[in-house]
Amino acid sequence: MTSKKRVLVVGGTGYLGQHVLHGFSEIEGITATTPFGLAFTHHPSPPPQALLDAFPQLLHFHVTGHGFQAISRTLAGSGFIPILHLCKILYIFFFPDVVVNCAALSIPRACEMDPAAAMSVNVPSSLVNWLSSFEESSSLLIHLSTDQVYEGVKSFYKEDDETAPVNVYGKSKVAAEQFITENFSNLAILSSSIIFGPLTISPVPKDSPSRIDGVPSKGNTSEFFHDEFRCPIYVKDVVAVILALSKRWISDSKQTKVLLNVGGPDRVSRLQMAEIVADVRGYSPTLIKSVSASSVDRGVMSPA
Repeated sequence: MTSKKRVLVVGGTGYLGQHVLHGFSEIEGITATTPFGLAFTHHPSPPPQALLDAFPQLLHFHVTGHGFQAISRTLAGSGFIPILHLCKILYIFFFPDVVVNCAALSIPRACEMDPAAAMSVNVPSSLVNWLSSFEESSSLLIHLSTDQVYEGVKSFYKEDDETAPVNVYGKSKVAAEQFITENFSNLAILSSSIIFGPLTISPVPKDSPSRIDGVPSKGNTSEFFHDEFRCPIYVKDVVAVILALSKRWISDSKQTKVLLNVGGPDRVSRLQMAEIVADVRGYSPTLIKSVSASSVDRGVMSPA
């Protein structure tokens, strides 16, 4: 039991979270000889049944405003937990080896409308404080950030470029990066661009690429910006980065403090993304209408 490694995915019901769970579950262990315990947290309660059916062996925890200390309180109140199950939970979570934080309020307009909620959700103070409460903490924290921490006035931002977000979403993610780096010593922050890929086991509101092909698939015309650019990245490539960081930490136990910009190799406009999806899906190109980002009021500024 002492060699078993523990992985906690925070926000395991979201788009990336579900893919991360699937990525870890596809391998028998972080290394060829080391099995691991895998669990996730969820905000909706109960978590989607489809996800529970797909991963019946995984532990899951409902985390709300009480924060991650609620997990510890649940463990302490063993009167409501069968003793064998309690021992399993205690073993997995007393010293989590890897924590992948995918939880976020990631809709920019929603963040703009409720800045307090954006800061509360996107700055993982409860998570960091919980991990720091372990006297001999040996966890690697992998935190997902965004390319919207940058102003967006140039192409191909580097990790040492200045952050200058233009909206509340970006500001909350910058605040998260600062909080984590100031309060935790073993971390990897991944600033991702648009993530695309196959749908999840349990549908989520922001499934990708359905956001792009949802309207054309119904035969309706849809507008896409020709002057807003991103570097889209395939979701399984993001998972591969997370798995590689996890394997490295578990294999050599060498603490790290790194910020990585995680984007795909191609810089494309939202219009180009839609045209590619339409071509692959066989939709008529006449359904894709080119417009300028400046012509649409989205209720929130967005980096070009």
